[in-house]
Amino acid sequence: MAAHRKPRQRSLSGRTARTAATLALAGAASATALEGSGHADPRLSPAAVKAKVDALYREAEVATEKYNGAKEKAEKAEKSLGELRDEAARKQEKLNSARAALGSYAAAQYRAGGIDPSVQLALSSDPEQFLDRASLADRAGSRQAAAIGGVRRKLQEVDQLRAEADGRLSTLRSRQAELRKHKKTVTTKLGEAKRLLAQLTEKQRAEFAGDEGDEGRAARSDTRTAAPGARAPEPGSAARTPNARAAAAVSYAYKAIGSPYVWGATGPSAFDCSGLTQAAYRSAGVSLPRTTYAQIAAGERVPRSALRPGDLVFFYSGISHVGIYVGNGQMIHAPNPSAPVRLAPIDQMPFAGATRVA
Repeated sequence: MAAHRKPRQRSLSGRTARTAATLALAGAASATALEGSGHADPRLSPAAVKAKVDALYREAEVATEKYNGAKEKAEKAEKSLGELRDEAARKQEKLNSARAALGSYAAAQYRAGGIDPSVQLALSSDPEQFLDRASLADRAGSRQAAAIGGVRRKLQEVDQLRAEADGRLSTLRSRQAELRKHKKTVTTKLGEAKRLLAQLTEKQRAEFAGDEGDEGRAARSDTRTAAPGARAPEPGSAARTPNARAAAAVSYAYKAIGSPYVWGATGPSAFDCSGLTQAAYRSAGVSLPRTTYAQIAAGERVPRSALRPGDLVFFYSGISHVGIYVGNGQMIHAPNPSAPVRLAPIDQMPFAGATRVA
């Protein structure tokens, strides 16, 4: 019997089992490490972070100007819709008064022995039926016919206004959808820039925010070391502006130095780039459009060689950035969320054109 027994299989146990388990775990760890290294994002150098953040800020600024334009149009559409609805309400009141007068006339006729058929139609619950058969109004006297004609005109006016209001409401909703789209783009770009900046040290972030060229750094140094509330000296800017309005705008811009950049803001405590220029000229009694691409067409175009303080200077091929020229090759502008309103050289960015608006 013993000769026919099958050889007993040896199980992995003891030292052998421990060795196999160790090898299996080591293999799994190696595979995991290799897999992770294949998908890990390499840490960017400070220069690469700066390049990416600069690109994101430019893209966000383009979207911001589109947002500003859509917001301006939405506000106009909302105001127009409100005015139209108010007009429709006034017309409805007049219609109600006219129909009430016809009702009084009908009551008097009834007491006198009957109601004219044309008056019955005017007081019908379906006034359109009356309008379709308006020829019956000829059977009324001249006074009744005039009153019925007035009701007809007022009803048509109210219907027309309501139809127009529906159209403007549709336009408003379209503008609001456009606003939401541009807002999402801006917040996404700025959020990504913030994430990238978080990879830098505090010193590197400070250097990034202060990277504006030697002239810009010197101007900001003057501002930082001035007494509280004081600003960098204005090197004859007011005397060289084309007129008092431009001088007032330049003065406003100097006072805004140090204010934070907030996209969509137009002051008085925060600004985006076109919000700063709009606020500066608003303080001088000059109304500017809200966006960079509209502001560049708001005045007389001037060549770079003829710039004078108060002129608006624009940058990039898409006209996505603007500042106020203050002389000596410098401007005051609201750069981006990493830097407040500041003095900077105009050759810091690709120059696209200039406009004299006052």
